[in-house]
Amino acid sequence: MNKENYFDMIIVGAGISGIGVARHLQDKCPSKTFAIIETKPSFGGTWHTHKYPGVRSDSDMYTFGYKFKPWISNPIGTGAEILNYLGEALEEGNLGDHIHYQRRIISASWSTEQQLWLLKVCDTQTGTVSDYSCNFLWMAAGYYSHDKGYTPDFPNIDDFKGTIVHPQTWPEDLDYKGKKVIVIGSGATAATLNPAMADDCHQLIMLQRSPTYFVVDENRNELADTLRALNIDEEWIHEIVRKSLLKHWREIFDAAAAHPEETTKQLLEVIRGYVGEDFDLEKHFLPRYEPGQQRIALIPGGNLFKKVAEGKIKMVTDHIDRFTETGILTQSGEHLDADIIVTATGFNIKFAGDIAFDINGKSINFGERYCYHGFMVSGVPNMISIFGYLRTSWTMRVDLLSETGCRLINHMSDKGYSSCTAELEKGEEDMERASFFPDGNFNAGYIKRGINTFPKQGDREPWTNKSDYYVEREIFPKIDFEKDVLVFAKSLETKGV
Repeated sequence: MNKENYFDMIIVGAGISGIGVARHLQDKCPSKTFAIIETKPSFGGTWHTHKYPGVRSDSDMYTFGYKFKPWISNPIGTGAEILNYLGEALEEGNLGDHIHYQRRIISASWSTEQQLWLLKVCDTQTGTVSDYSCNFLWMAAGYYSHDKGYTPDFPNIDDFKGTIVHPQTWPEDLDYKGKKVIVIGSGATAATLNPAMADDCHQLIMLQRSPTYFVVDENRNELADTLRALNIDEEWIHEIVRKSLLKHWREIFDAAAAHPEETTKQLLEVIRGYVGEDFDLEKHFLPRYEPGQQRIALIPGGNLFKKVAEGKIKMVTDHIDRFTETGILTQSGEHLDADIIVTATGFNIKFAGDIAFDINGKSINFGERYCYHGFMVSGVPNMISIFGYLRTSWTMRVDLLSETGCRLINHMSDKGYSSCTAELEKGEEDMERASFFPDGNFNAGYIKRGINTFPKQGDREPWTNKSDYYVEREIFPKIDFEKDVLVFAKSLETKGV
């Protein structure tokens, strides 16, 4: 073991998840040493990767922000504002020295004999591979590949003579002023890009195969404004507004589940107020699924619909037949001219990234294992995977899992345990398997594409993934580690202590 690169904890990723975990570890497990391994040259994760026009949060920052750090700007944060917020969280926690930048983990091997994770880590600048080790591993690098976004295998895509870009790898020198642009996609990224680019383009087309549900809200919070006018401390404002918005969004999703037709009608009526009576609303803004089965994207101030009404964004809802030298031919026979085509078509998701995992030399296939409460994997010791919420803000689960993980680590320290593994009991190996996110619960395309890399849910507790903040905030604090399916072990040095 290389003692120079040994840490009690290693956190993978210096994005919003990794920084959140680090702050919780620092506060709740102060005796533990830790390092953060980050592939990029700077912190921020998603907010470092994405630099496309108008990049912003698609959740309110009171819930997308951390519980331990107040958000003091408008509810929908710009990419720059979010990076600044994360930088402040690092500085306030003096976490900068813990981050090992431009390091990519190639492999992670659990040694039962040593009770350690042994990591091969590559310096992305020099290519030098070093040995790191830790007792506990936190996977907090998100759920998608940052190297390359997802672009479907469109017919004849190589025939196009113009420029094709993906928002995830947006060129800094891309000039779209006065150009004819097609943005393929209907989700939050496309809904952000289009209004941000519309005023500068000669022509901008939002080409979608099928619509997405949108909710419109002003980029301000009346409750927060009132509390600030009363000189209430920002910590109190953050917590009060956070609880208020959680209640608000829960009511929206509860209504969507109980009364999907009425919810759909209400959402569309708001859009109608922007685009007018003559606009084909059902064709362009009525999704094929029920509200709540995918994330409802937020449109601040209705900016997307305003640009549509002004004629600066043309909506085209159709399938792509093929690319041509000068644009795209749709299946209905319409040719869409373009100088630039933006494929806002999603992510390539993977569980635990591109790291090769093994236990005592035997490779791990996460897709063949079960999830324990959606954050540990059956048979895999000392590893917590941070996967946030997809309906409620992602970071609500980062906070919740960090608190639960810290409680587990302190429990292990108090008992003298060196490892913890969620183990299937006899007969559970043949449990009925369900997707990490079962069909009908969350059916976004990017989830479906990579779901086979995720561990499965079982047909009983605790082998399930509720992925519901309002349920998990009650379950997680009550987990009795000694009475659950967790199996603890002591290292050779501490056995008998």
